Amino acid sequence: MKRTCFTFITTLTLYSMTQAQPLTAPKAAIKPKELITNGHKRTDNYYYLNERENPEVIKYLNAENAYLEQVLAPVKGLQDKLFEEMKGRIKQQDESVPYKEGLYYYYTRYITGGEYPIYCRKKGSLEGAEEIMFDGNALAKGHNYYQLGGYEVSDNDELAIFAEDTVSRRLYTLRIKNLKTGQVYPETIADTEAGSFAWATDNKTLFYIKKDPQTLLGYQVYRHVLGTDPKTDVLVYEEEDNQFYMGLGRSKSKKYITIGSDHNGVSTEYRLLEASNPTGTFKSFLPREKGHEYEIVHYKDKFYVRTNWKAENFRLMEVPEGKTTDRTAWKEVIPHRPDVYLADIDVFANHLVLGERKAGLTNIRVINQKTKTDEYLDFGEPAYVAGIGYNPDFNTNVLRYSYASLTTPNSTFDYNMDTHDKTLLKQQEVLGGFDKNNYVSERFYVTARDGAQVPVSLVYRKGTKKDGSAPLLQYSYGSYGYSTDPGFSSTRLSLLDRGFIYAIAHIRGGQEMGRRWYEDGKMLKKKNTFNDFVDVSEYLIKNKYTSADKLFAMGGSAGGLLMGAVINQAPQLYRGVVAAVPFVDVVTTMLDENIPLTTGEFEEWGNPKQPVYYDYMLSYSPYDNVEKKAYPNLLVTTGLHDSQVQYWEPAKWVAKLRTLKTDNNQLLLHTNMEAGHGGASGRFQALKEIALEFAFMLNLVGEKQ
Repeated sequence: MKRTCFTFITTLTLYSMTQAQPLTAPKAAIKPKELITNGHKRTDNYYYLNERENPEVIKYLNAENAYLEQVLAPVKGLQDKLFEEMKGRIKQQDESVPYKEGLYYYYTRYITGGEYPIYCRKKGSLEGAEEIMFDGNALAKGHNYYQLGGYEVSDNDELAIFAEDTVSRRLYTLRIKNLKTGQVYPETIADTEAGSFAWATDNKTLFYIKKDPQTLLGYQVYRHVLGTDPKTDVLVYEEEDNQFYMGLGRSKSKKYITIGSDHNGVSTEYRLLEASNPTGTFKSFLPREKGHEYEIVHYKDKFYVRTNWKAENFRLMEVPEGKTTDRTAWKEVIPHRPDVYLADIDVFANHLVLGERKAGLTNIRVINQKTKTDEYLDFGEPAYVAGIGYNPDFNTNVLRYSYASLTTPNSTFDYNMDTHDKTLLKQQEVLGGFDKNNYVSERFYVTARDGAQVPVSLVYRKGTKKDGSAPLLQYSYGSYGYSTDPGFSSTRLSLLDRGFIYAIAHIRGGQEMGRRWYEDGKMLKKKNTFNDFVDVSEYLIKNKYTSADKLFAMGGSAGGLLMGAVINQAPQLYRGVVAAVPFVDVVTTMLDENIPLTTGEFEEWGNPKQPVYYDYMLSYSPYDNVEKKAYPNLLVTTGLHDSQVQYWEPAKWVAKLRTLKTDNNQLLLHTNMEAGHGGASGRFQALKEIALEFAFMLNLVGEKQ
């Protein structure tokens, strides 16, 4: 990550750190624009900041970066120390656990000093000769940003599709490599979807998704034949409803190429084509209908279907091939349970594995198909996350799964589903003297204002006092049904070792407590998300985990919306807030269908062209509700090339806050001028952004070391 500074004085007055007078923050010019929706008028003074190519806009963003550099100059040493500390915990020369698919074992490894993974394989056994398929460090050379968006190996193991992004706009260029000769073929296909491509069994035909460069929605599926001009590729499917997202891949059985269309928690449809018949026609597994979501796993002559048909928390059914559109042929395998959310499935020859959520925690359930007995894996910690891993082979009794907790580093296990033996294959090695026994995790429930029981997962270093004197960072996301699980973070240790308590509030809008938990935190119930977060904050203060002058809040993207809504509602509760790539201009963004991803979000937030949603969204949209009052210290981050939350949302929000806030607290905006929604690429460069966030918070509690 590079920070852009300038030394000349513009109309924005910046003072040297050597001068005694206080720094003067940049102020964006006010240029009122009238916006009228449903007969209601709003005035946006900073609408023009969406002009990405406007030199005045770039100058303003650079000025904000320079101001941040100056304000945080006293803790630059701490920031550098934090970066080196976090980097020092990473085992630089490292390797993933190999998995076997076909004749090869696949794995990734890192070299000392390398920012990016090297993708490798060995034929026959792990003692075989290493083949380097993709060297991320070499591919990234000459680029400020680089992302390998997945790869797919052909059935004969000789060719690989891979996708690259060098701009951070999530528009990937698809290429093809001969793994035997190392040759990268000349044909390139621009504006594709990462990871959404598949080979046919003939080892020369491939399918991919084309994206609209404006909206970034994948909407077309093409067929390409190796060695032909991509301009002649055949369009095989086009999604006409711009509220649907698309994905493409190969079934675990390898028999089918699948196109999945998903309407953001509302509707699903799969289309299938036998991979041995690449010039055939994709056929619908079951036509889409509003309210029905499903996913499928093919095995032998039938499909397993995870479905919410008459089952809010989903159930598992099976149906023979050829009868999938006839729901009278669907047979129930696992019934619906009101207290258990069926989140994931995997199928083996003799076993069925379910990923479930109950009481806010993840569980793995293994069912023996022969004996009809089942068991739940025991993890033995109060707050943790466990998930089904990548298991490409049907004919095995060994399950690969992952596990971590707030105190246990990321771990990969093999579990023998017949003997019930667990084998730890790898646990993330944390350098620098880390000992999990030095840390304590807790889990409890907080009663929200409407009676809902909100789970909270919490971790701190042993010896940390719970008398209100400890600083505490409260984190949440709370949207799209995405569950924020209590996993491990080696970077977080830099806060815990300096006396911080870290808490995750599992608020509504996520799916930790089942599908209803999500439904009660979206659309016209979105305010439950914000209320839950505030109610947890009040509980933590009341029960002396921290105090209002030492409580910090953090969230990113839709979690940044959460931060904006929370500080409008209860700014007095927080000493400081970190809002990363925050979605804060909800109404204006959701009215603009040319902005990437807007149309697919209508079922999450509502369509503001309808008055009922417009009025509700307007009542909580952080940008529209900034007032003349005191706000906490605030660090806002964004990326100039962000494809999901456009940079101008946080920029406008900061500009408006500067004009209206009545306090003298810090208000800082950092724009990564080279990156997008995910921040800097590379395993070390990303740490610099975390070090900035941590230094901001530590400085506010007087921690200089």
